[in-house]
Amino acid sequence: MPICKVDGVEVEFEAGMNVLQVAELAGKEIPRFCYHERLSIAGNCRMCLVEVKPGPPKPQASCALPAAENMEIFTDTPMVKKARHGVMEFLLINHPLDCPICDQGGECDLQDQAMGYGRDDSRYMENKRAVEEKFMGPVIKTVMTRCIQCTRCVRFITEVAGVPEIGLISRGEDVEITTYLDKAVTSELSGNAVDLCPVGALTHKPWAFNYRPWELKKTESIDVHDALGSAIRVDSRGPAVLRVLPRVNEDVNEEWISDKTRYAVDGLSRQRLDQPFIREAGKLRPASWNEVLDVVAARLKATKPDRIGVIAGDLQDAESMKAALDLFGGMGVTSLDCRQDGMVLGQGPRASWLFNSTIAGIEDADVVLLVGTNPRLEAPLVNTRLRKRWLAGALRIGVIGEQADLTYPYDYLGAGAQTLTGLSRQKGDFVQALKAAKAPAIIVGAGALTRADGAAVLKAAAGVAKAFGATWNVLHTAAARVGGLDLGFTPRAGGKTAVELTKKGGADLLFLMGADEIDLSATKAFVIYMGTHGDRGAHRADVILPGAAYTEKNGIYVNTEGRVQLGQRAVFPKGEAREDWAILRALSDRLGARLPYDTLDDLRRKLFADHPTFGRIDYVDGPSASLDLGALGAAGELADTPFASPVTSFYLTNPIARASVTMAECAALASGAAKIAAE
Repeated sequence: MPICKVDGVEVEFEAGMNVLQVAELAGKEIPRFCYHERLSIAGNCRMCLVEVKPGPPKPQASCALPAAENMEIFTDTPMVKKARHGVMEFLLINHPLDCPICDQGGECDLQDQAMGYGRDDSRYMENKRAVEEKFMGPVIKTVMTRCIQCTRCVRFITEVAGVPEIGLISRGEDVEITTYLDKAVTSELSGNAVDLCPVGALTHKPWAFNYRPWELKKTESIDVHDALGSAIRVDSRGPAVLRVLPRVNEDVNEEWISDKTRYAVDGLSRQRLDQPFIREAGKLRPASWNEVLDVVAARLKATKPDRIGVIAGDLQDAESMKAALDLFGGMGVTSLDCRQDGMVLGQGPRASWLFNSTIAGIEDADVVLLVGTNPRLEAPLVNTRLRKRWLAGALRIGVIGEQADLTYPYDYLGAGAQTLTGLSRQKGDFVQALKAAKAPAIIVGAGALTRADGAAVLKAAAGVAKAFGATWNVLHTAAARVGGLDLGFTPRAGGKTAVELTKKGGADLLFLMGADEIDLSATKAFVIYMGTHGDRGAHRADVILPGAAYTEKNGIYVNTEGRVQLGQRAVFPKGEAREDWAILRALSDRLGARLPYDTLDDLRRKLFADHPTFGRIDYVDGPSASLDLGALGAAGELADTPFASPVTSFYLTNPIARASVTMAECAALASGAAKIAAE
């Protein structure tokens, strides 16, 4: 490895690194505004100036200068310090004194660097430049007079999000960053541009003027709005969650999160179920916990086990599903299901329902076939991984399903399951590339596996993967799905699936655990709903047991790649709501079948003992060579119906998002129901 000196200390570095990266290897902190590790190099803020030998006797931008063998780098010479002070003085010529009212105050890179390199007075008497505000949609608030033209937002939206809707106009002093034709930014990742802004030019519109960062309690947790399990930080004040920010996790979300993950938090305080209810004479009335538990217990005792159905929703934690399995399984109930959408997976080896390439590992693939999935809507950060690999010029993508803007080009092979049959015998360019691929992968989505012919589609897709030697990947859309399948939260012998339970005559009693994405219009069953929001399940319920949202409880979730993750409680449940497992534990007392755990730790010990997979926190198996693809699915006739993603509106996929005002605005914008240009 090449060696250079940083302030007299020798440092080994990898070929291709720039001077700024080498200096950081040596432990030197280099100030910067435009440079970001995950974006292309712009070199336009000039704050990262250093002195280099051999070279001209002048300060040079370290982010844009390649490091070389035997180079000497100086980061704290008088020349460097004077240059950085000069750059800071120029940056502050036009920057307004907005710190007392700016939402970036306390978290502002410019504020921090001005402490080290700023002056305590100004030598400029001219009027400051003013810039007209821009309209960037319902989540990005702009105060463009503060902008220092670092172009981080431009590069992120163009390179990572793949939606080039922000750019620079004009020249010199008149240069401005704006959206094209004053339209809103339509990316599902637009909030990350605010995180990247080193000043207060872009701030979070839904949270404007609501808090100061030093007032907030910070809790590291996991997102549940999709099956990715993005690392997040939940910031709360008192009983309210005020914001969600990303944490760095290179294996899952890098340092990005989707706008739904970030901005749906206002839904946590709206339309909440904060006390128990019982339906009488067609209307719900408030009740006490003792009363509702007695009613539920009496109903369960009076109903035959084979006429009881338990359906777990998409946001359930593993502990609550384990408690439900222990309670209802002990009663002889065989109709338990965590698959609201009717997905056929759940039998066979664990690898059959996992994203075996792993999320980070998909960047090693050279050819990827997408079957019945739209990753941009179902898992935006998996989509950014695919785009990242494509940008590197090392990935070819084929799609069987709906044609959509995935932010990168792809080979469109067909709309439905019929395309899968005989694919290996075709002679198209993509098929030839798939045959020649060194690391091919297939990603199958819920749009392919939740149909009436799902078992046949599964067999056909697995056959394609086997024929081409592709790694088998299933992209789930529900945070609770893999955990439920790992637990075996599927029908026992003689039991009914979730779809069968909700048909006319399917069950006499339905116990819904946050199940809101299932049609209950046909069933006449007595419905007990345990959940957090007054959504579809609660509207149909005869008894409501208020539960805790993901920010209000400690819980275990398993993401689509099989990674076991811990969610942490940031605030306490609303009103009289309780954690789901605790409700089931209290119900077990009324039923005379007391569950053998009184605390969450006791429950987890039993969970780990019965299902050791859950004890391997933050671990993934990776590709499984032992997976028998030929055994997946079942023979059957394939329908001509095109594949369709289950996510029709990205911003309204669960009760929390549907209760969010911000998500409603985003959904209206995405559907075209709202005007998208500033007026």
